[in-house]
Amino acid sequence: MKKIEAIIRKTKFEEVKDALLAADIEWFSYYDVRGVGKARQGRIYRGVVYDTSFIERTLVSIIVRDKNVEKTVKAILEAAKTGEIGDGRIFIIPIEDSIRIRTGERGDIALYNAELEK
Repeated sequence: MKKIEAIIRKTKFEEVKDALLAADIEWFSYYDVRGVGKARQGRIYRGVVYDTSFIERTLVSIIVRDKNVEKTVKAILEAAKTGEIGDGRIFIIPIEDSIRIRTGERGDIALYNAELEK
């Protein structure tokens, strides 16, 4: 099992969500986050200078079985990419175990409903 965390542009969230659902990734969490990027510049909007060193992004967090890692990463890459600086990052983190609280099932089976795959 792996945890995939993707930090993406807020404007790309709906596209990423649709791509994940199309790839049969039906459950994930997301959070609005802020970070500090490498680019330091001020933007002027209607005569007011705004500090853009704090970047608003969305963090998508997904736990998947090993067999779904590549299709999940591919879905995120294709949906989130603009080709410009600031498209984000994807991190893949190993997960030791998962437990379904309702049934006590452990491991991969805790991530999906086996009865739905029959």
